[in-house]
Amino acid sequence: MGPEIIIIPIIFGVIFGIFYLFISARNKERLALIEKGADASIFYGKDRKVTPMWKVIIINLALLLMGIGIGIFIAAILSQVLHMDEEVAYPGTIFLMAGVGLFSGFYFTKKLNSDA
Repeated sequence: MGPEIIIIPIIFGVIFGIFYLFISARNKERLALIEKGADASIFYGKDRKVTPMWKVIIINLALLLMGIGIGIFIAAILSQVLHMDEEVAYPGTIFLMAGVGLFSGFYFTKKLNSDA
């Protein structure tokens, strides 16, 4: 059994562990608030305006993928026109533009939450 076979269960175990910790921590927090006398309706209140999570994920994913695409395009221009090394141009530009995409996604999500 090679090490590449062991990686798959480790990845699934990490994903399961993250979801388990998230759900159990949320449950413990809610139980503690209810024990202190807080009303359970604060968890499901309609008066709070919160942006749906799917909108946030779609905006961030779209901007990340656009940033990666623009990064590949700019790296191709750098390597062809300016004769820059491909080993430097591609990873550097892709990571830079992916970071710009995630940062702009954070900005747009923040703006979306303030408008809601």
